[in-house]
Amino acid sequence: MIQMGLKVQLPDGSTREVAAGSTGADLAQAIANSLYRKAVGVLINDELKDLFTPLKDGDKVQILTAEDPPALELLRHSSAHVMAEAVQKLFPDAKIAIGPTIEDGFYYDFEIPGHTLSTEDLGKIEAEMKRIAESDQKLVRFDIPDVDKQIADFKAQGEKFKVELLTEHRDHSPTLYLMKDKEGNVVWNDLCRGPHLPSTKGIKHFKLLKVSGSYWRGDENRETLQRIYATSWWTKEDLEGYLHRLEEAEKRDHRKISKQLDLFSVHEEVGPGLIFWHPNLATVRNTIEDFWRAEHRKRGYQFVYTPHIASEQLYAISGHLETYAENMYSPMDIDGQAYRAKPMNCPGHIMIYKSRLRSYRDLPVRFAELGTVYRYERSGVLHGMLRVRGFTQDDSHIFCTREQLEGEIMGVLDLIDMLMTTFGYTYKAYLSTRPEKSLGTDEEWEMATGALERALQKRNLDYEIDEGGGVFYAPKIDIKLFDAIGREWQGPTVQVDLNLPKRFDVTYIGEDGNRHEAVMVHRAVLGSMERFCGGLIEHYAGAFPVWLAPTQVVVIPISDRHQDAADKLTQALTEKGVRVHVDKRSETMNYRIREAQMQQTPYMVVLGDKEVEKNEVSVRHRRKGDLGTMTPQLFVDKLHDEITNRFLDE
Repeated sequence: MIQMGLKVQLPDGSTREVAAGSTGADLAQAIANSLYRKAVGVLINDELKDLFTPLKDGDKVQILTAEDPPALELLRHSSAHVMAEAVQKLFPDAKIAIGPTIEDGFYYDFEIPGHTLSTEDLGKIEAEMKRIAESDQKLVRFDIPDVDKQIADFKAQGEKFKVELLTEHRDHSPTLYLMKDKEGNVVWNDLCRGPHLPSTKGIKHFKLLKVSGSYWRGDENRETLQRIYATSWWTKEDLEGYLHRLEEAEKRDHRKISKQLDLFSVHEEVGPGLIFWHPNLATVRNTIEDFWRAEHRKRGYQFVYTPHIASEQLYAISGHLETYAENMYSPMDIDGQAYRAKPMNCPGHIMIYKSRLRSYRDLPVRFAELGTVYRYERSGVLHGMLRVRGFTQDDSHIFCTREQLEGEIMGVLDLIDMLMTTFGYTYKAYLSTRPEKSLGTDEEWEMATGALERALQKRNLDYEIDEGGGVFYAPKIDIKLFDAIGREWQGPTVQVDLNLPKRFDVTYIGEDGNRHEAVMVHRAVLGSMERFCGGLIEHYAGAFPVWLAPTQVVVIPISDRHQDAADKLTQALTEKGVRVHVDKRSETMNYRIREAQMQQTPYMVVLGDKEVEKNEVSVRHRRKGDLGTMTPQLFVDKLHDEITNRFLDE
């Protein structure tokens, strides 16, 4: 029988005919031997697959090489298998759990009876991984023909986690990935969907990073496992660059910097995830809040305050008890009524809006609150100021008509741009659309999503569509911030709520004299003050720009006879609103300068005989060093200008 060929579409839009039964590897070889030699995988209809996956007629196909970003997934997934094989080679009693890829790397979970992995073990595992990779083992997909037999084999091997997974996925066409040596012998396998590289020879540049504890299936009542985190890259330069970024991130860890600069603390006696702001960081926060209020005032926002607790009845109406209860704290009994610590500020703002009848002439109404909320986070995920249980959100809610919606969103985007630019962040926008499970009509979702998208377009803001990434009650714009070392942070968000206005009957009287449902926009620009300030500490590596710095100037009189000049300068600075400290200690000038620099104080002013005689000050900058001498008035004016205009350090 003659087998008919099949046609596939290439990335440039052209088509190619290949023999029936051809794989991605066959297509690569048909295109060019050089491509075949470099090929590591394939995208079929935008789905990542093994290089030897059979093609079907009409498939859209892209052959992947190490230069293509999706290929990193193949590299890291295959590196994870090499790591698991190495661990079981060195520790024969080890049982494997799961080993997924994550951003910039991968991890694998193990149960190793009677042994706790150490840093020394990581070195041994790396050496064994190198041996495995260099032996050029093939990674071969194997469709399990008899699931019951395979489960029995896993049980005999003591691989209880594989047994559980295979039992759960027995009807999902389960597969193994076999590691075969050059003679074709199977030397290791794991239950896995793939895809993987064709062989281990491309796995050369990897590093095991750390070991941590975990629970099987994330359930603290299940088995305790050991998790090895690792990374893998195509080139030595990429690996070294990533490790350098990790080192830089370690230096910028806000928890470490906090100890050096006395910024915040968490206390066992109080409980985890509850932040105590020390005077230095409280000064930073106050400065940000003053800036935030001033900019909101300019844009017509009205400031409100809402209670920290409320009757459960409020959260029954809002739907939080139904959809969010696991993140809320247990009720407290007050006069026989159940109350909850508030997890959100939005129901409170709705109560203020509904406190009187609103007309179309009143809209838009923009409420803003630095409102503290409380949400339950598992202790294992708490992380300094970045993941906490009590935090203050810069929450705002806009109530408007449908006709006003697009303009209101544009106003929020303008505010976001101004604030993020001031703090020195670059950012990227994502438009998150309707998820599979959602509330509201098609018309409402089209209206809300269209307003968000048109606002992005009118601001000429580059954005990506996050298909189905909206919350069940709202499409949204998410802003991702990029810090000084290129890391991505969750930033501002804008949501058009299609749920709460109905639940609370949020209305206004229109021109026609009838009631109409108001449109409600949720937006947070800074997010939580805790997370935002924690992120700023890392963004600036503790060296806050002069307008934010807790102490902006340290004045250093060399001896007691220079104290009068120091006092005059301090008074002039204070009158201009500058945060200044006079270091009168008897320590040497160099010691006091060095300590001020260690505290990341932007400016140090030295006053000695020459300076007093000439009515000058000697100025040092924490990064630029000696700036020379200038008159006190010139220095005061220079500093005032930098603070008023919120300069970033050059």
